[in-house]
Formats: sequence, structure tokens, C-alpha cells
Amino acid sequence: MIYFTADTHFGHKNIIGSCARPFQNVEEMDEIMIARWNERVTANDKVYIIGDMFFRCQNPEEILQRLRGRKYLIIGNHDDSWMKKVDLTKYFVGVDHYLQFSDGAHAITLCHYPLLTWKSPQKTYMVHGHIHANTDSDYWPLICVRKNVLNAGVDIHDFRPVAWNELVENNRRFKAMHGENTSDEIQ
Repeated sequence: MIYFTADTHFGHKNIIGSCARPFQNVEEMDEIMIARWNERVTANDKVYIIGDMFFRCQNPEEILQRLRGRKYLIIGNHDDSWMKKVDLTKYFVGVDHYLQFSDGAHAITLCHYPLLTWKSPQKTYMVHGHIHANTDSDYWPLICVRKNVLNAGVDIHDFRPVAWNELVENNRRFKAMHGENTSDEIQ
């Protein structure tokens, strides 16, 4: 199975208030996200983490050791500092800024930042993080109307990695609640 996630911000106390996350403290947030991750991800599953895995985390290795799956990291804007403290080859199959691949049914482009264009945007999907559940910025109307631009951020996925169908459905619902009609299919 393949899973997608972004913007976990393990160890980041201030993300709870700034993104209105439903946790009492950072310890509770981290433990709930680890449990939800491991409820569904097995050792052989692939997990694409599309940036901002940790921020201000005291011991990222302690969490990395507990998370199941074959992990692929797409580097986000908050990843540089913790990456210097960890042997990435021990925990990640791959580490990139940008990645294109196929899951056998869909052509997918991964980048932490939502892109307005990429290779074959009419035929492929752009999966990103970075925006959490923010719908107030000027880019939101552009993202909202594009069904093939999908946010993998935990803030819209119940703080857990999601499989492809969940990723698509959660984005459809989120966009329907916060903007324009997104019923057009990719051709």
C-alpha cells in the first residue's frame, strides 16, 4: 500500500495554536499522530512524507524509530535543521525536493509547495503540503478549482497518512466546503 502525508510538525508546540489542532500539548499531538500512523501503515508500506515532518523537535530519531513503513521524504521548508541531526539513510528510502512517479494507476508529482504547473498537468496529479488547512491566502482560489492538485497535509486528513482514494476524497470534501465547485474530472 502507498500512503501520503505532510506537515506533521512532530515536536512543534506552536503549531497546535497556529493551526487550531485539537491537542492539549505537543506530547499528546505526537503520540496521537504516531498511533494513527501505525494503525494503518505496515513495515512494507510506502509512505511519502511531503515535507515539514519535524520542527523544533528535540529528538527526531526517537519518533522515526517508532514510525512504520518504507519512508520517502520530500523536503519542506522546516526540514533542514533536523535533517542535520539524523542519518537519513537509516530511516528513508529516498530524500528529494521534488519527485515524479507512477503508482501504476496515476502519474504523480510530489513537491512540498503547491505548484501551479508541472510536467503534463492536464494528465497528472500534483500532491503537496505546506498550506496546512489555510484557505485565506491568494493562492487558495487557484488550488481549489484544480481537482488534480491534492493537499496531503495532516490538518485535513485526521492527522494520519492516507491512501490514494482517501487523499482524493478528503481533498474533494475540503475544497467543496471552502470554495468553488471541484467536480470536473481529469481528462
